[in-house]
Amino acid sequence: MSHLVSVAELSELIAQEPRLRVLDVRWRLGGPDGRPEYLEAHVPGAVFVDLENELSRHGRPDEGRHPLPDTATVQDAARRWGLDDGDPVVVYDDHGGLAAARAWWILRQGGMDVRVLDGGWPAWVSSGEPVEAGAVAPESGSAALSDIRGGSLTIDEVAAFPASGVLLDVRAPERYRGETEPYDPVAGHIPGAINLPTAVHLAADGTARSREEIRANLAAAGVADGTPVAAYCGSGITAAHTALMLAEVGMDAKIFHGSWSQWSNTLGRPAATGPQPG
Repeated sequence: MSHLVSVAELSELIAQEPRLRVLDVRWRLGGPDGRPEYLEAHVPGAVFVDLENELSRHGRPDEGRHPLPDTATVQDAARRWGLDDGDPVVVYDDHGGLAAARAWWILRQGGMDVRVLDGGWPAWVSSGEPVEAGAVAPESGSAALSDIRGGSLTIDEVAAFPASGVLLDVRAPERYRGETEPYDPVAGHIPGAINLPTAVHLAADGTARSREEIRANLAAAGVADGTPVAAYCGSGITAAHTALMLAEVGMDAKIFHGSWSQWSNTLGRPAATGPQPG
């Protein structure tokens, strides 16, 4: 089954599936959350999710900028969103699914049935589907989540990962090469990591490329069926999008959620620069 849902499929689900829950995860790195835009207009019935405070926690610099919250915190949030066990969930954002994928990863690890709206909010609006304004406050749910940390790597595990699999750095090439670093104290990449920006998996309209194109992108980075693969990014958000794309073509990935923000804030961790893994 696909981990993505089209606008037409979501519209049909809204009309026919009373247990459907839709979550709006609009968010941009370095900017305010998407709540004002959500209040202005959103998919009918969608509940706003605060990525910074419900899908992340605030820790020390050496834990990264967006450490995973604990399972109990996410479970409490999921119940505030109105989720019950067995509910089908669709998540979306307005930026290629990069933020929505964080919700997808966490809820999937927690045992929920969750998919991402392909093309997100822009696709919904451009298709002429109905929207609504104001906040949606559902009745509290009773979802019981499994441990959301399944599939996560520690900093020591990610350091050793290139010896046995492919470690993907999914940031922009200039950050990987160490030519610029707008957020963290050190520029470069984890030694042994291969650069495959997650944006290559997206078409110009923000929808996912075909499975054949995604597989070709992965193959160019040395990833094929059966290859152990892990991903990291700047702070653990967009790495989930690469994991989503891998899942879409039937491959599982692990995520280093501390990502470069944790690595570069931890004393003694080396930084490679230039276009090669190093």
